Amino acid sequence: MTAIDELLRRNRALGNVVPGDRSSPRPSRRVAILTCMDARIRVFEIFGLLQGEAHVLRNAGGVVTDDMIRSLSLSQRKLGTREVLIVQHTDCGLNTVTEDSFKDELEEASGMRPPWAVEAFRDVDANVRQSVQRAKRNPYLLHTDMVRGFVYDVKTGELREVEPAA
Repeated sequence: MTAIDELLRRNRALGNVVPGDRSSPRPSRRVAILTCMDARIRVFEIFGLLQGEAHVLRNAGGVVTDDMIRSLSLSQRKLGTREVLIVQHTDCGLNTVTEDSFKDELEEASGMRPPWAVEAFRDVDANVRQSVQRAKRNPYLLHTDMVRGFVYDVKTGELREVEPAA
């Protein structure tokens, strides 16, 4: 059985028991959470979220990229969110690569160099600050006064707020 087949089996067994309000695409808590795609970050459990309470956006590293700005702009302008919670984490896979080496690897394998940034980093706090600043300075976002950044410790489950740059 493939992983997808197993997930489909689990979905059928679960049925319609997920709590929350599914009546609107507008998040009832008016918050968007941007975090990493890392499977150890269980966003709904970490924040005690129910369905319908928040938009959850994920990418490699939980960084603010052009595509995340696209999603956040829609979230704010069309679906009513007012706050942005950026959550990056300890022991991130992006700490194991460098921008150039990964692009070299992809170019060698495909014959084309990717046009996008890998967004590799070494210092998670500095990277959170950078993502917060990207969001706060973006002209497409309506609500930038409540953009906050955090580091999630994947070993302890603790969430620590990163102070903005002075």
